[in-house]
Amino acid sequence: MRTKTRKKNRINVVTLGCSKNVYDSEVLMGQLRANNKEVVHEEEGNIVVINTCGFIANAKEESVNTILDFVRQKEEGIVEKVFVTGCLSERYKPDLQKEIPDVDAYFGTTDLPNLLKALGADYKHELVGERLTTTPKNYAYLKIAEGCDRPCSFCAIPLMRGKHRSTPIEALVSEAEKLAAKGTKELILIAQDLTYYGLDLYKRRNLAELLKALVKVEGIEWIRLHYAFPTGFPMDVLEVMREEPKICNYIDIPLQHISDPILKSMRRGTTQEKTTRLLREFREAVPDMAIRTTLIVGYPGETEADFETLKAWVKAMRFERLGCFTYSHEENTHAYNLEDDVPESVKQQRASEIMELQSQISWELNQEKIGKTFRCIIDRKEGNYFVGRTEYDSPDVDNEVLIDATKYFLRVGDFADIHITEAADFDLYGIPAK
Repeated sequence: MRTKTRKKNRINVVTLGCSKNVYDSEVLMGQLRANNKEVVHEEEGNIVVINTCGFIANAKEESVNTILDFVRQKEEGIVEKVFVTGCLSERYKPDLQKEIPDVDAYFGTTDLPNLLKALGADYKHELVGERLTTTPKNYAYLKIAEGCDRPCSFCAIPLMRGKHRSTPIEALVSEAEKLAAKGTKELILIAQDLTYYGLDLYKRRNLAELLKALVKVEGIEWIRLHYAFPTGFPMDVLEVMREEPKICNYIDIPLQHISDPILKSMRRGTTQEKTTRLLREFREAVPDMAIRTTLIVGYPGETEADFETLKAWVKAMRFERLGCFTYSHEENTHAYNLEDDVPESVKQQRASEIMELQSQISWELNQEKIGKTFRCIIDRKEGNYFVGRTEYDSPDVDNEVLIDATKYFLRVGDFADIHITEAADFDLYGIPAK
């Protein structure tokens, strides 16, 4: 059937899931652009590439619904071709081919050359590190490793992304230089596990050395750490954070739970005592650090006592940033052998209780910021507000700083000193400092 409305030979890349997928889509788009293909991100095109997420139930459902929506558009002649790549496709390719056969082709997470071939393009080795960024100009993700060697019982990422593979420091510095030349001021370092960086290449945890190299890149002013694993964390990273002003006093370290029986079943390789000691060491080394974590509630066998232990710990630790997810029973993971015995309603209630507790903590911590001035990066203008972030906040997941755009003018993408005048649970309000 002939397409009715979409522009011919225009490839629309649709990204679902986490920042790692955003990065992968940007690499794909960079390769397509270098092959003189017209490529857009989540705009109209007659050829569609869906980069899927297969991590937990909600993400899988969103991915499947997106595929079905574009298949319907194909049937109606609105688009010509639909290709699917990413984690869901890596994990469930045979099932997807059987259930949704109208997709033109499915590709896994390491099939970039084959996907490009299907799109009439050649993989260009000389373009390693080149991307067509989709984030606001002032920040970009820098993926420093792929895959994961951790044995966490609940996690399907090793099934979809394979073993840990670090990218060499030279290649990452080169990529950072290219981003800086295009106006990027903030690098957000991502991986399935930052803590493991370098073990495969350099036979030691080498995140600190990478940071020392990246801070030398001219034009980069902030470097932020996402997705560190608590077990085996390289403590020399804290020294670099303390000494180098470009390294944000911020770390995202998903801890998942704190009750010892649950941590053991989750195969996290740590205990409540060890985790608490690690966080205290963080705060002693970098007193001004914002710690972000994520937790899972409703894991198989989580008792009311386990949950109360978690709540009490959250209350005591007073994390600056925290997210909470309900457990998702994932096929082919170690925990899938356990009975998913916490009712969905109880999972949701526990997640709500954690976030209510965190909301109060966040409100109290934000009140302490009133009257202080913070260096902020201005990400965008939205309605009547300029929206910025402090070094303690990552885009999309953390607090924002709102400045009245009817009274003040700021340049999007620039840094500005903002004096905080009001504070809510998860947002700050301020005015440009004089």
